[in-house]
Amino acid sequence: MFMPRIIWLLIIGMAVNVTGASFIWPLNTIYIHDELGKSLSTAGFVLMLNSGASVVGNLIGGSLFDRIGGYLSTLTGIIIALLSLVGIVFLHGWPWYAVWLVVLGFGSGMIFPSIYAMAGAAWPEGGRKTFNAIYLAQNIGVAVGASAGGFVADLKFEYIFLANLALYVVFLLIAALGYRGVHGGSTAGSQLKSVGDVRDKTRFNALLLICVMYCLCWIGYVQWQTTISSYTQDIGISLKQYSFLWALNGILIIVGQPFINPVVKRMAGRIKQQIAVGIVIFIVSYIVSSFAESFSLFIIGMAILTLGEMFVWPAVPTIANQLAPEGRLGVYQGIVNSTATLGRAIGPLFGGIIVDAFNMQTMFYVIIGLLLIGFFFLAVYDKKLTD
Repeated sequence: MFMPRIIWLLIIGMAVNVTGASFIWPLNTIYIHDELGKSLSTAGFVLMLNSGASVVGNLIGGSLFDRIGGYLSTLTGIIIALLSLVGIVFLHGWPWYAVWLVVLGFGSGMIFPSIYAMAGAAWPEGGRKTFNAIYLAQNIGVAVGASAGGFVADLKFEYIFLANLALYVVFLLIAALGYRGVHGGSTAGSQLKSVGDVRDKTRFNALLLICVMYCLCWIGYVQWQTTISSYTQDIGISLKQYSFLWALNGILIIVGQPFINPVVKRMAGRIKQQIAVGIVIFIVSYIVSSFAESFSLFIIGMAILTLGEMFVWPAVPTIANQLAPEGRLGVYQGIVNSTATLGRAIGPLFGGIIVDAFNMQTMFYVIIGLLLIGFFFLAVYDKKLTD
């Protein structure tokens, strides 16, 4: 597929960025809980701070793109992330690890809106193809990084930090040499200011209701990166095996597209049913995982989870597109993205508290309960639109 050179460089940069990040993020809870000896609640709180810093980084990164262009805003985010990774390499005890993780969340958060905005500004006629290609690059990065991370951690956990640092250095070189000359063109800053200026309350309220459902789904999904990751260590599953689960997730998303697309096309115009099917699949995944005491059952649980993700995750931005009034598409998509980040922020602390207070089995039941509540919000979100 023909794409401009700058788009290919953005795709490659995103793949390298996410590969580096995927070395460390699936193992954060394991490191804080097992290596540093902190509770799951503490690990969840640190990851919540990391996600919160990422939200702030997203907002500042988008604003900087408008003011100084994509080249400088991206470099700023990479340099902040690099400084935090240098800190982690040399000071990865407690509480320094938590401090660097928050700084890393802020720096990496600045990078994503800049890359997406640069892609839109550099090739506006590319439309959906551009962002699909970047999304695919992200999943390749997840598959490669998570898989390799387990092998590296098996040698020595600290090697993970060095590998992440090395990949960010490569990303810095790609950005410094390849992204120069890509200037602003995004309206992210002005869109954020206009969030409060909502005239069509019915559509906006519908968006908020569907976003509650979306947040509940993410609170459950992020348990695989936090409480479930620690639980797998407790029952004797190696870091290499756990990392393979995320490699499987990325691979299934990539190779599963030709199989899922015909099903989604048949459900065209029935987006609620598509999401409902995805939530049911999520619930089945957690039921299977609640009985899992062997690696093979966790593989099945992850495969089912990935199938549900392929139904739900693309559908929510699609609803935002349908609900957005003219000139408000960016605002509505921004709210959707913030909702996902909010779920990732709340989830680790929420799950950690449940496991520390009760047990892992209770956590699975609570997550299934949250997904059932999500059904309610899915059912009523468009009620006023159809009245």
